[in-house]
Amino acid sequence: MSDAAASLPESTRSAYEFSTPQKVYLWLSSFSLACLLIADIVGVKLFRVPFPGDFSFTMPFSSVTYDSVTHTCGMLTFPVTFLITDLLNEYYGKKAARRVVWIGFAMAMFVFVVVNIAQAMPSWDVPFNVKQESFDAIFGSAKVMYMASLMAYLVGNFCDIAMFGVFKRLTNGRFIWLRATGSTIVSQMIDSFIVTYLAFGLGRTLFAGGGEPMPFAEIIRTAATGYTLKFVIAIGITPIIYLGHRVMRSWFGLTPIPAR
Repeated sequence: MSDAAASLPESTRSAYEFSTPQKVYLWLSSFSLACLLIADIVGVKLFRVPFPGDFSFTMPFSSVTYDSVTHTCGMLTFPVTFLITDLLNEYYGKKAARRVVWIGFAMAMFVFVVVNIAQAMPSWDVPFNVKQESFDAIFGSAKVMYMASLMAYLVGNFCDIAMFGVFKRLTNGRFIWLRATGSTIVSQMIDSFIVTYLAFGLGRTLFAGGGEPMPFAEIIRTAATGYTLKFVIAIGITPIIYLGHRVMRSWFGLTPIPAR
């Protein structure tokens, strides 16, 4: 659609033409869904990045010393997801943000079903085909983690949306960094605990053949590691949040939803 058509009043546009706010919402929603699915797919791989030199630190209330950043590759999309959630909350409101969360959850469940059907399909035993063992190793080794991530995604995002509104009302729409970072800090604490507890505690007992669950103290330490990484990222990309708001206002002419 042309920019001229996007600027026309709704009554004079074709039903098949989107306004600028609608197009921006579509793009943000699409990126959010892509980030969710990418995180679930690449999350089976762990990465480790050593700290420079001999730097290390010990987590509070823990005797474990860390000399590197270790997490799943699903973390790679977190900065983008964090920014998109903030923009959806700010410029489209909590109902629009929740809609994206529900759609993302539904699409992730659809992917889960299709992957399981693909696993159950008989493999063609020819040299140029992917071996069933290789396919299962990638797509079948982390089903419990996948479902745990989805539950954490649902609860964490709804908490983020709610807390964003609370901070916005308390500050009367001021201090963008506070509501964006504050809501994420609270919601990701819940998200990190849920995904770790379901994947390595309760989920391992219920869905992984009665395997030994991770001790609760270790669950807390593992969740704290992931949460700390997200906390640092949330603080570090604060300038990008302000840049995103500037783009939404200057390029697309959008205005924030009033605090209420």
